[in-house]
Amino acid sequence: MSRDQELKQQRLVFYEQDIDRLDSEIDAFLELSKARCVMLIDRDGHLVTRRGEPMKTSIEAVSALIAGSFAATQEMARLLGETEFSILFHQGQRDSIQLQLIGERTLMGTLFDERTNLGMVRFYAQETADRLGEIFDEIGAENRTAELSDDFSSGAEDALDQLF
Repeated sequence: MSRDQELKQQRLVFYEQDIDRLDSEIDAFLELSKARCVMLIDRDGHLVTRRGEPMKTSIEAVSALIAGSFAATQEMARLLGETEFSILFHQGQRDSIQLQLIGERTLMGTLFDERTNLGMVRFYAQETADRLGEIFDEIGAENRTAELSDDFSSGAEDALDQLF
């Protein structure tokens, strides 16, 4: 089984309380680092959660591009004999972004500008990544499944019949 297939089988299922815990950690990070925005994205490019200032562009497009950028860089690492590059940094004239792998399946994208610096973002991001990794480990250990039970369709039919 390929690594991609393994990751798809091990997809995490998030409940509202999980997102609340993740958001709380990210909010603390934003306050300490003075970064503008943080996105947690799965390796397939799906947004898990976003905190901080609103973005002026499509969050879905940015999420997909972050995942694609990370995948391309992972292949470059492999070609250079590295296991992986776990942190990426892109600097722009006005805004910069740091991408960081958390565990095996989640990326943290941190958007920041001149209100802070790379050193502060890196320092606080590592602490936050460790705490987020622990939360993901706890969620993964619960063996949650997104599959529907066998009697779901009959229960849904009964509910629809009662409604109409």
